[in-house]
Amino acid sequence: MKHGIVFVGLLALLSGCSKTASTKEAAPAAEQKTEAPAEAKPVPDQLPDVLARINGETVTKAEFEQALAQLEQRAGRSVPAEQRNQVYRDVLDQLIGFKLLSQEATARKIDVPATELEERMNAVKGHFGTPAEFEKALAAQNVTLDKFKEQTLGEIRMGKMMEVEVEKKVSVGPTDLDDFYKKNPDQFKQPERVRASHILLQVAAEADAKKKADVKAKAEGILKKIKAGGDFAELAKKNSEDPGNAPAGGDLGYFTKGQMVGAFERVAFELKPGAVSDLVETPFGFHIIKVVDKQDGKMLTLDEVRPQLEQFLKQRQREEKTLAFVKSLKTKGKVEILI
Repeated sequence: MKHGIVFVGLLALLSGCSKTASTKEAAPAAEQKTEAPAEAKPVPDQLPDVLARINGETVTKAEFEQALAQLEQRAGRSVPAEQRNQVYRDVLDQLIGFKLLSQEATARKIDVPATELEERMNAVKGHFGTPAEFEKALAAQNVTLDKFKEQTLGEIRMGKMMEVEVEKKVSVGPTDLDDFYKKNPDQFKQPERVRASHILLQVAAEADAKKKADVKAKAEGILKKIKAGGDFAELAKKNSEDPGNAPAGGDLGYFTKGQMVGAFERVAFELKPGAVSDLVETPFGFHIIKVVDKQDGKMLTLDEVRPQLEQFLKQRQREEKTLAFVKSLKTKGKVEILI
């Protein structure tokens, strides 16, 4: 089962801000400010087999746990104990919303041509290497081919319904952009930022003194080659152990203060463009940093942020209209929450 509307806002709650030495540049865009939610009702330690009923259809413990696992996988972390009640309640609420949308799409009996259904099914099958692997994946989820066809039909119908109820009602014009920009100046201030490349030689936290010394000696050898005129990018491609940017010559893109670990950040912002650092030690290992460019803080113009701002406002409208539509379905339906 796919949860097309599930997890709106939940990833932000779980993900937090991870400070690493390979943080990428974030495109300038406005961020929606939200008030802290009211304290959630406690969720029992042991979940029952059925968590809710929506017009007679159940939300099972197995469905809930699958949705929660998907959320944690995408967020890259487990739910912190202090957030458990809030996150669990939000996951359940959005599973309920998904059920309501699915039921409404089925009730409308939206026409789906056989060719469109077949194309969608074939597109999914195409993600698997062979028909046997596809069948194995279905079996692992206890889904028959007929059930897969039924689910795919439901997804198409839901998509068509949401196109009418939400997407066609989304509208952002020049006045909307100008108004938001003028009312939220703080969100368009670009702080001082640096573009840098680095070469990282990793040192495991449990490494002994000899291992650490060996890695440091290797890093010093690379630094010596750079200072002798060696090509930084080529040496990064051959030696850096940061897989996220080594193929690009160690390029980290632009970053602002607060995005990197302390020692790395301090050196990067002290160096002048074109300069190369001595070895910098962080919890990740030993770095050699080259600053490519530095930019002073500035106020971004509306023209500079227009594409990102337009996308942000459209997405906000989609979420608002989706939530309003789900609320209307809750009002006319019967929703029983059992925890």
